[in-house]
Amino acid sequence: MNRVPGDAENAHSSSVESCPSLRDVHSINPAQLMARIESYEGREKKGISDVRRTFCLFVTFDLLFITLLWIIELNVKGGIETTLEKEVLQYDYSSSYFDIFLLAVFRFKVLILAYAMCRLRHWWAIAFTTAVTSAFLLAKVIISKLFSQGAFGYVLPIISFILAWIETWFLDFKVLPQEAEEENRFLIAQDASERAALLHPGVLSDGQFYSPPESVAGS
Repeated sequence: MNRVPGDAENAHSSSVESCPSLRDVHSINPAQLMARIESYEGREKKGISDVRRTFCLFVTFDLLFITLLWIIELNVKGGIETTLEKEVLQYDYSSSYFDIFLLAVFRFKVLILAYAMCRLRHWWAIAFTTAVTSAFLLAKVIISKLFSQGAFGYVLPIISFILAWIETWFLDFKVLPQEAEEENRFLIAQDASERAALLHPGVLSDGQFYSPPESVAGS
């Protein structure tokens, strides 16, 4: 005869113990979703993404590296002032490296303006700079007399060509896909949080899980 109250007490205690787990399910999941949304919004407010910032740093490295090689080339030819006057003021397309330096400046300005300031999410800007760089360098190698001027006749055009195509690969295969994936995750998390808010508008109270302390049998 005492088994029924004992079973009722056990059922009552098990229901009370299961109450926190239910509350945790309803409270933790929306919090995790909101944390993801807030982190994404924080990155948007902070500025450009980490992968885009890396791309901009590589574009800056492109300009600085070509500038360094050009300065070394000026020193090798007999002094910066004399060679600079010859290559800039007395510019000759067939023998000067000044246009390769200007090509690096052109890439830097266009890419930083498009992908850092305007935050463009399309490949047309990098395609334009890479096409212009490739066409100009191919024409200069074919028409000019750079190969007769020593090692720099090979190094500067080849390095400039390789850096331009590395920038294209990095933007097309790293920056744009990763940013699109992060945006899709944000949209999915936002949609899930809205669904959770509609299905579970509030946290269930403890009293909703308790049975009456005493009940009459057969009632």
